[in-house]
Amino acid sequence: MAKTKQYKRIEKKAVSSFINVLGRGFSCLGRFFVRLFRVCDSKLTIMIVPHSQSKVLNFQTNVFALIFSVVLLVGIISSFIYFNRQAAGSGAEISRLMSENRQTLASLDELRDENNNLLQTAKRFQSSLSQSLALLGINQSSSVSKASMNDSDLSSLFDTQQQVSASTREAADIRLLNSYLESAVQPIEQIGKMLENQETLFTDIPNIWPIKGGIGHISMQFGQNVHPITGQWYIHKGLDFSTWRSGDPIVATANGQVVTVGYDMSFGNYVIIKHKHGIYTRYCHMSTTRVKKGDMVSQRQVIGNIGNTGVTTGPHLHYEIHIGSDVVDPAKYVNVKLTK
Repeated sequence: MAKTKQYKRIEKKAVSSFINVLGRGFSCLGRFFVRLFRVCDSKLTIMIVPHSQSKVLNFQTNVFALIFSVVLLVGIISSFIYFNRQAAGSGAEISRLMSENRQTLASLDELRDENNNLLQTAKRFQSSLSQSLALLGINQSSSVSKASMNDSDLSSLFDTQQQVSASTREAADIRLLNSYLESAVQPIEQIGKMLENQETLFTDIPNIWPIKGGIGHISMQFGQNVHPITGQWYIHKGLDFSTWRSGDPIVATANGQVVTVGYDMSFGNYVIIKHKHGIYTRYCHMSTTRVKKGDMVSQRQVIGNIGNTGVTTGPHLHYEIHIGSDVVDPAKYVNVKLTK
C-alpha cells in the first residue's frame, strides 16, 4: 500500500509538472503572437518628397500591409517570369513543328511525283503485257477484263483520279494500282508455264554459241567468200569460230545423238549430231573429240576441242547446220550480231 501511494504521488507530481510546462509554453506562444501582432499593427508613414515645390505625398500603412504588399509583388513578378519562359518555350516548339511540317510537305510532294512516275510506268507495263499476251495467244479477258470490272484496270484508274478528293488521291491510286498488279499475276504465270512447256523445244533446236563460255568471234560468215588458201570464190557452208588458239572446249548446241565421229582430209576431226525435227549439226577441225558414235548428248555438253586439223590456216571451229538435205545459215540460230 505504501508503494502504491508513493507511485500515485509521483504520478500526480509528473502530471502537475507537465501541465505547468504546457501552460508556460502556451503563455509564451500567446505573448509571441501578441507582440507580433503589435509589431505588424505598427503604423508606418511613407513620405514621397519631390525635388520640385510640389506637395509632399504621405502614405500611412502598417507593417502587416507592407509585408503583404511585398509578398504579393514578388509573387506577381515571379509569375510573370515563369509564364514568359513558358511562352518562349512554346514559341520554340511551334517553330520546330512548323519546320517539320515544311519538311513533311516537301516529302509529300516528292511522294506525289514518284507516285505519278509509278503510274506512268504501270501504264507502259499494261500496254507491253497486253501485246505480249496477244502474241502468245493467251486470252486476257478472264484476267484483265475481270480486273477492269473491279475498277482495277489502269484506264479506270486514271478516270477515277478526277473523282476522288485531293487528300486521298495518292492512296486511291496506290490501291487501284496494287489491285491491277494482282490481276496481272495470272497472265504472267501463264507465260511462265508456257515457257516451261517450251523449254524442251528450246533445248532440242540449235540456238547457242558452240564454244563454251561464249568466247571467240566469227572469222568467216556463211555464203559466198574468198577461199583463204586457193583465193577463189566459193560457197562457205557454215560459220567459222575462232579464239586464236587450240584447245578451247566445243559444246553441243542442242540435245541429240552422235551419229558420226570421224576424220576427213578437208574437215579434219569432226562430229555430226542428229537432233529432233530433222536437224543435224557438224563440228569440224577439232584437235580432240570427247564423244563416240551413238552417244546421247545434251545442250552445252562438251564434245571436243578447237583444233587445226584438215585444211585450215589456223585453229578454229567450222560449224554447220543441216535441215534434211539443206544447208542453212547457222547465224539464224545463234544469238549474235555478225560484224561485216
